[in-house]
Amino acid sequence: MTELTLEMAEQAVRAAQGKAKTLGSPMTVTVVDEAGRLVLSARGDGTGFFTPETSKAKAVAAAAFRKSTTELGEAANKGSAFWRTVPVILQGQALPTPGGSPIMKNGRCIGGIGCGGGTGEQDQECSDAGAAAVK
Repeated sequence: MTELTLEMAEQAVRAAQGKAKTLGSPMTVTVVDEAGRLVLSARGDGTGFFTPETSKAKAVAAAAFRKSTTELGEAANKGSAFWRTVPVILQGQALPTPGGSPIMKNGRCIGGIGCGGGTGEQDQECSDAGAAAVK
């Protein structure tokens, strides 16, 4: 069974931060393991003071549901009973807004990466780049 290592998390953070630089957007990047436990968080220069918390919550959501948080946000916007209760139950620990991607290895989710600091679209581009960089 493949575990998410610190080295893998560092690869993901570097790739996400690199993408953020090309987009011209400061970015905080957080990587969690498959259970949502923190592996690495890097607060980008000039990012908002809530970005470590929101990027972690996006990473947790991506790992827990094994989908991008853009997809999760679309499901949440449809207003099912499940998505109406998630914010109350999880108390902000999982955030279904753009900027989170599951980290997959050999067809299995081994963690999640969340980004915050840009627009939702920029955050998602960066998390996708970070997840894709894990080899």
